[in-house]
Amino acid sequence: MCTPVREITLKSYEEINLAQEVSENDPFTLERYQQFFHYFPSNAQAVLDVGCNTGRGGKVLKELQQDLEIVGLDCVENRLARISRDVYCRTICSYSTNIASEDSAFDVVVAGEFVEHLFPQDVTQTLCEFYRILRPGGRLLLTTPNPNYLLLLLTGRSVLGGAHVSQHYPKELKKQLEETGFSNLKILGSGKVSRYLGEKFPLVFAYGSYLVIADKLSLKRSST
Repeated sequence: MCTPVREITLKSYEEINLAQEVSENDPFTLERYQQFFHYFPSNAQAVLDVGCNTGRGGKVLKELQQDLEIVGLDCVENRLARISRDVYCRTICSYSTNIASEDSAFDVVVAGEFVEHLFPQDVTQTLCEFYRILRPGGRLLLTTPNPNYLLLLLTGRSVLGGAHVSQHYPKELKKQLEETGFSNLKILGSGKVSRYLGEKFPLVFAYGSYLVIADKLSLKRSST
């Protein structure tokens, strides 16, 4: 269920995002966005790249499909200033809880390793915004660190810490998405090997991150 947008402290999210310097050189960006593209609907053209940073992921998508119209969303202005206009047709400096976009504007929303950087109380509203801006028949693709990752469990570590201020168990995130209105949900492993094994062996606990595929169903035609 979607709730009114709460007031967000600008400084808090900017500090969290500025602490993500490692994400500008994330070695898994290439694989992550290739995996995203593999699940694009065949008619996909308008894409929102959430938490786009300096645009490395969008470059991957553009190389795979030249006619994509990619819009980048980030709350840190100096990142958006470095984005290539040859890749992104425009950018939005905005929070994910209140995206400056009209309804039903995008065929695909991608959010790679993003929701873990949201405070828990902002996650539901963010998912509602993703649903709102997707066109009927559109698709959400997101990845997030896996709290059930076997290596974490064996070593007593957590996905929380640093810029990670929330964690998302696959079943709980799936339920949140369904309550938001998404359908046809699938959860697969995500990571460097997932391009080869993620579908054949979808044992999510074996992966450090997981991919969620969620659809906004097309509007049904009324019978006459």
